[in-house]
Amino acid sequence: MHQLDLFSATGSPPPLPQANKAAPKSKVKVKAVAPSATALPANGNGRKRGRKSLKEFSEDPDLIMELDKLALDKQYYSISEVAAMFKVNTSLIRYWENEFDILQPKKNRKGDRLFRQEDIQHLKLIYHLLRERKYTIEGAKQKLKEDRKLAARNFEMVQALLKVRGFLTELKDQL
Repeated sequence: MHQLDLFSATGSPPPLPQANKAAPKSKVKVKAVAPSATALPANGNGRKRGRKSLKEFSEDPDLIMELDKLALDKQYYSISEVAAMFKVNTSLIRYWENEFDILQPKKNRKGDRLFRQEDIQHLKLIYHLLRERKYTIEGAKQKLKEDRKLAARNFEMVQALLKVRGFLTELKDQL
């Protein structure tokens, strides 16, 4: 019996073997699968599994602006709320906490991290350096260590310029 290779890269099914005249003929229908159908992910929504690449993160440059519009009305935020704000995994937030000294959320007796508004501002700065400016972890650490106030001021300046740019594009669209 011949085995059909559904995952071959050629795209066409292999030729069927010639049957002997002595062997009985069986009626087996072979369905060919297009290579494009096998290339899609199994979850069916068109996205690949796993973490996003930096290219996919750079497609959403307005994340920090969305966070600025968000009203931070609570005193403390859980790690899951913060991860949802930044659209990252909680493990990445914990990793950044270990890597960057400026990020020090409070912990309750149970050990849950409670992020203050100050911590969220630090996370915005870290996110800006790593995801938008494409710094490495070591480069971002060095930048923050050299002059934290300068890095924060540059971040605020970039955000103000992005707001002006957004306003000007809206104005241009109205014309």
